[in-house]
Amino acid sequence: MNYTAILEALGQASLFQLYRLNVAISNQLDDPARIAAVKRVLRVGQTIRWFHSTENRLIEAKLLKMNRTRADVQDLADGKRWTIPFHLIELEGQDVTIGARKRQALDRNRLSVGDRVGFKDRQGQERFGQVVKLNTKSAAVLVDGLRWRVGYGLLVSVIDGDLGDETLALPGQWVAITDEDARGSSTALPEQLGEDDGSDDSEFA
Repeated sequence: MNYTAILEALGQASLFQLYRLNVAISNQLDDPARIAAVKRVLRVGQTIRWFHSTENRLIEAKLLKMNRTRADVQDLADGKRWTIPFHLIELEGQDVTIGARKRQALDRNRLSVGDRVGFKDRQGQERFGQVVKLNTKSAAVLVDGLRWRVGYGLLVSVIDGDLGDETLALPGQWVAITDEDARGSSTALPEQLGEDDGSDDSEFA
C-alpha cells in the first residue's frame, strides 16, 4: 500500500469527506473480528513493531501480554512499557514510511524522530543535527548539544554514508542523540525559526 499516494489523495478531500472516512476507519479499527485475527497471529514473548504516532516511526518491542482490546509491550531500546491497541502493531512487514516525491517540502508526515536534517539559521549559517521531537508546525532539532525549533519548510534531509563514516552529502557536523536528548533537554534554544506552534513545549518557552 502506497501511504504517500493515499496522503496526497486525502489532501484533495473536504473536511466532511475526511470525517466520514474517519468514522468508517474507526469502526474497522474497533471491529472484534479484526482484533481477533491480529491476536491469532501474535505470541507472547515475540518481538513486534508498533507505530508511535507522536514520533512517526515504528518501535521494536517485546509482546508481554494480550488483553481484550490492547497489548502490553516493552520497548527493546529503553525498556519502557506501553499498553497499545492492536491496530498499532505492524504485521505485514510492509514499508509504512511516507516519503517525499519530486523534492516536496518536508512536513510532520515525512519526518521521524531520529532523522538527520539540515537548515540555515537567520545569519545564513548551515546547521546540521537530528530530529528529537515533532511539533505541529516545527521540529525540535538537536545541533551540537543545543535544541533548535525549526519550521518544517526550512528543513532539508541529510544523507550520509554507512553509520555516518562517510562525508555528509551537505557539509556539516553530525550530532548523535541519546535517550536523554530524545526525552527532553534543559539546554537553551539559541533562536527560534519558523512559526510558533502554540505548543506547551517547555524547553522552547
